[in-house]
Amino acid sequence: MADSIRLVEGREIQNSYLSGFGSEFSSEDPRRPGALPIGQNSPQRCPYGLYAEQLSGSAFTAPRTENKRSWLYRIRPSVVHQPFQKKDIAKYLTHNWDEAEPDPNQSRWLPFDIPPVDQKVDFVRGLHTVCGAGDPRVRNGLAIHVYLCNTSMDKSAFYSSDGDLLIVPQQGNLKITTEFGIMKISPNEIAVIQLGMRFAVEVEGPSRGYILEVFDGHFKLPDLGPIGANGLANPRDFFTPVAFYQDEDIPGFRIINKYQGALFEAVQNHSPFDVVAWHGNYVPYKYDLSKFMVINSVSFDHCDPSIFTVLTCPSTKPGVAIADFVIFPPRWSVQENTFRPPYYHRNCMSEFMGLILGSYEAKEDGFLAGGASLHSMMTPHGPDAQCFDAASNATLVPQKIAVGTQAFMFESSLSMAITRWGLQTCQKRDDKYYECWQKLPKLFSDNIKV
Repeated sequence: MADSIRLVEGREIQNSYLSGFGSEFSSEDPRRPGALPIGQNSPQRCPYGLYAEQLSGSAFTAPRTENKRSWLYRIRPSVVHQPFQKKDIAKYLTHNWDEAEPDPNQSRWLPFDIPPVDQKVDFVRGLHTVCGAGDPRVRNGLAIHVYLCNTSMDKSAFYSSDGDLLIVPQQGNLKITTEFGIMKISPNEIAVIQLGMRFAVEVEGPSRGYILEVFDGHFKLPDLGPIGANGLANPRDFFTPVAFYQDEDIPGFRIINKYQGALFEAVQNHSPFDVVAWHGNYVPYKYDLSKFMVINSVSFDHCDPSIFTVLTCPSTKPGVAIADFVIFPPRWSVQENTFRPPYYHRNCMSEFMGLILGSYEAKEDGFLAGGASLHSMMTPHGPDAQCFDAASNATLVPQKIAVGTQAFMFESSLSMAITRWGLQTCQKRDDKYYECWQKLPKLFSDNIKV
């Protein structure tokens, strides 16, 4: 799957991807053929004088179907660094869910501000935590962040020891260099960087997006049940980068580690992206949201949003997720005798929504691209008055909806708390959000047919 061409040592090398989800992959940089050991993981001497290093994403004794690990063959082992020191790099990155008073109200944020051009802010410095729950120390919970940046990371790499990162760009293209290779993602694509994987982000200009970090396990494709063998996000549409190494001595290169909600920095004198070859099933990956195969009603009623699940991170309770990543893509709406937009609802889940492109059908005016909303556990929500009136009186003909739009939802079984930054500091919370429902009229009548 060709993506682009890049120059390496005066030669052009195809930057391609490996297709599949949860697959056993192997890859070696074509500049060093034969770098992958044959028939074993850790020979006495690796080809080209490389070091063998295993990256484990699960316990050694996890069932085979759940076991996640990859073997990396690198120029230097990742242990070659100075001690980590705590650093105040991202001021508004936090897992302190008690720093603000609980607030069950419906919350909506206007588009979050990207730093002005005269303030150089990279991906890590631009991390801001909006809400979350749980504790990475006991491997249970999640955090929702936004990134607001305008410059590329320089002589630094980042990784989380707390959880997997699902990155959703809203503005600006990202080039993500990982230990496994390079991924390029644009708005309407996502990338997942799993626990412990080191990466650096290059941007082309002002950039904004959302991040779902899960402390429990890893993302999976949801089971399809009666849908059958195909549909929703198909495994073949997920892409993992091929091996690409940097053999560079870089004095003062910084490794930034997110550990128990804080950031730590270690200095080393070489690039961490020195993996010449690798194999395994624990990998970073990307996905184009336009590839999602929508399943929907063709008779009556509005289906539950679970039919739009791209990825899920299950909890230990069957059928209940620590987090689901759900999208609402362009699709045909054909239901008869049905109020077609989302119904009014109170939920035992928490729903954080963001908008990548266009306008969301249930709230076309106030919910803007680059903003967000949070409907907390058991707090009622649904279409605003304008949407209700239009949908209640519309002629029900087949209609292509959400054209040019991509809304998404991070849904969780956990009751999430909003950070002080999300409530106050960002100054983007819309205190008048509740007003969108106040004009809903009383329609009760003595007539059974209204």
